[in-house]
Amino acid sequence: MTIDKSALGFGTGERAIYATDPWTTRGRLFAEGGSPTRSDFQRDRDRIVHTTAFRRLKHKTQVFIGPDGDHYRTRLTHTIEVAQIARALARALKLDEDLAEGVALVHDFGHTPFGHTGEDALHEVLAPYGGFDHNAQSLRIVTKLERRYAEFDGLNLTWETLEGLVKHNGPLQTKAGEGTRGPVPQPILDYCELHDLELASYAGLEAQVAAIADDIAYNTHDIDDGLRSGYLSFDMLEEVPFLAALMKEVRDRYPHLEPDRFTHEIMRRQITRMVEDVIGVAQARLAELRPCSAADIRGAPHTIATFSDEMAETDRQIKKLLFSRIYRHPDIMRIRAGAAQIVTDLFHAYMADPALMKSHYWVNHMAGLNEPARARHVGDYLAGMTDTYAVRTHSELFDRTPDLR
Repeated sequence: MTIDKSALGFGTGERAIYATDPWTTRGRLFAEGGSPTRSDFQRDRDRIVHTTAFRRLKHKTQVFIGPDGDHYRTRLTHTIEVAQIARALARALKLDEDLAEGVALVHDFGHTPFGHTGEDALHEVLAPYGGFDHNAQSLRIVTKLERRYAEFDGLNLTWETLEGLVKHNGPLQTKAGEGTRGPVPQPILDYCELHDLELASYAGLEAQVAAIADDIAYNTHDIDDGLRSGYLSFDMLEEVPFLAALMKEVRDRYPHLEPDRFTHEIMRRQITRMVEDVIGVAQARLAELRPCSAADIRGAPHTIATFSDEMAETDRQIKKLLFSRIYRHPDIMRIRAGAAQIVTDLFHAYMADPALMKSHYWVNHMAGLNEPARARHVGDYLAGMTDTYAVRTHSELFDRTPDLR
């Protein structure tokens, strides 16, 4: 994909006409005075970084559970890598970098312990009560569950940051109000009754670059971690022509490179090519759309920041490789089964005796709640757990805890 280098925003400090303007934000659910030193999006980013939910990400699984080794990505290091890529894309496209970074930093707040395994297990036990969705849980955290401020629950983030959190992967509803990917989770619908996030439109371009940065980050670092673990080999990477070409490029230039450096040279090239592809596609789509405001981006008929058809095919091939060689590997599946059992056991234990949730602030009020409300609070408590806390708590309540090594 060809890039117009003259249109890039590197070092200019200039914001494009279609960027989201921090000085004309749609505001917060609870009105607050402005800051003389920071824009509202900078304040959002800072609030996100200082949360308990952000700190918990350091002990939540990305792919490999903590005991596997200190050098594997966690949900926190993944988030930081996403934020770095999102900020780079935002700078190139002359967007508001702080908003893009804020959406990237908050996008995984709702993830459970043990990654998608924990999410699947929690969704299954909560199915009679509306299920579990990590994106909706992220919204619950920043609008209800973080308890830091004297005048409101949550973080009272701006409309634009919340819109990006909820819609970074695209509209959640059609214009007719039907869910684009199944029913819209109830927590999102409930919040929109108070603060309409316009679920039928695309999010601003800052949120879109955060979303594609997520794909770029995990496509790259899961390969890196897979090679480190031994589940992947360089020969396996040859199954993807894009990766095979990168390896040939590195070998031709550095024929005697040691494996660790060889891996890094592949990964940095992969990130660069994918970022440049997104920039080229976005520039082409912006030239076609000719937006005059962020509202024009939201009203566009398609995503602006995305892969070209060729890179999208590469993305599919990489995901297929990762699923077959890592995510569905028998060793990983055994660990996943144990992790799912921990989450399931804890849910049933807390539903039977909510007093076991000693540190949950709702525990003294749960006796009078109906079963669906009680289940949602148990889900909140479980979703907030780190891997380490979930394992330790399970070992305190049960005679046998699955070995996740």
